[in-house]
Amino acid sequence: MTLSKAFYLLSPRNFALKSKIPLRSFARGYANSEVLRKTPLYDFHVENGAKMVPFAGYSMPLTYGNVGQVASHHHVRTKAGLFDVSHMVQSNFRGKTATEFLEWLTPSSLSSLKPYSSTLSVLLNEDGGIIDDTIITKHAVDAFYVVTNAGCRDGDLAWIKQKLHEWNSGQGKEGPVEHEVLEDWGLVALQGPEAASYLQSLTSFDLRQLTFGTSAFVPIEGGFNVHIARGGYTGEDGFEISIKPLQTVEVTELLTKVPVQLTGLGARDSLRLEAGMCLYGNDLDETTTPVEAGLSWVIGKERKELGGFIGAETVLKQLKEGPKRRRVGLVVEGAPARQGAKIVEPTTKEELGVITSGIPSPTTGKNIAMGYIKNGHHKKGTQVAVEVRKQLRPATLTPLPFVKANYYRG
Repeated sequence: MTLSKAFYLLSPRNFALKSKIPLRSFARGYANSEVLRKTPLYDFHVENGAKMVPFAGYSMPLTYGNVGQVASHHHVRTKAGLFDVSHMVQSNFRGKTATEFLEWLTPSSLSSLKPYSSTLSVLLNEDGGIIDDTIITKHAVDAFYVVTNAGCRDGDLAWIKQKLHEWNSGQGKEGPVEHEVLEDWGLVALQGPEAASYLQSLTSFDLRQLTFGTSAFVPIEGGFNVHIARGGYTGEDGFEISIKPLQTVEVTELLTKVPVQLTGLGARDSLRLEAGMCLYGNDLDETTTPVEAGLSWVIGKERKELGGFIGAETVLKQLKEGPKRRRVGLVVEGAPARQGAKIVEPTTKEELGVITSGIPSPTTGKNIAMGYIKNGHHKKGTQVAVEVRKQLRPATLTPLPFVKANYYRG
């Protein structure tokens, strides 16, 4: 095989075409001249037959061996899969005014969040646009564990550094806030209906104590102590497990026995879309507000009234008056719609919006998509048309998620 042929076969475009996953999902944040980062599990992936592709500046597994994306998808829906998400940025925020700082940086109500509970949130710019989506876990009033996206790493860290400087120089006079990036820590996601029973076999900790959106430091077989948060990106029951440097491979090996199967980016994308979850860079960006994105629920009740967070002016105005567009789910007939496809009114052909993510759904057997549509045209059941390969395909606006979530709530 020639070198040029090998690069073609291993290119993100070729894999995207074969697995029907949008190329942008793999190429975002990557330039040809960039040296790809590697997670602590890179060698482990290669040894297990992973097909590695560029994603968010990292070399990440798309699939493993001869197990295709659809088969991996079904395995997570019926049994359990393990994803390497160590490319995500894990951080600790500590300090007397950590709660107040993060309530300025995000629109979430963290004061009322119970210890060892988590919430989805967003980092907003001054205009209310989403810089990134994030999971915030409160360990104590002065200690938070925060996970942000790899593709936004440099921008997020620069923004946080700038806002920390402003805070510690002024608003945070009662006590500075410190930010620690957990470099080289592992992060894996164990997802699926058999995830809990398998993980329980490795620990004396009663996992029934952990409900969706809660976390704990948990001892597991082999003398390891890991941070486990119940939740994930698939809509299934599962856990995101943060692991100390130098222990990631050993812990991951423990977690990948039958019935758990190593799972890559291909299945991760189709699972999250069926679950109605956004992918930053596709469904969210700095021109999109949480109100437009259908994420108003991450904004605390009192914060909707009082504001006090970056970007509040725009967000509160949209909450009161309504946004110009809204994120919607669609089922498209005939052929799958991809990112960038136009949404139009079927009779007048008026352009109403655009598709941001779309796939043939392995679970439902339908062509599903998410996108943004003009306010007033967003009601479920509305008939629209989507331009696919220069043809207008009938589509119906459908409530999210496409597949019912199976979170464990006790």
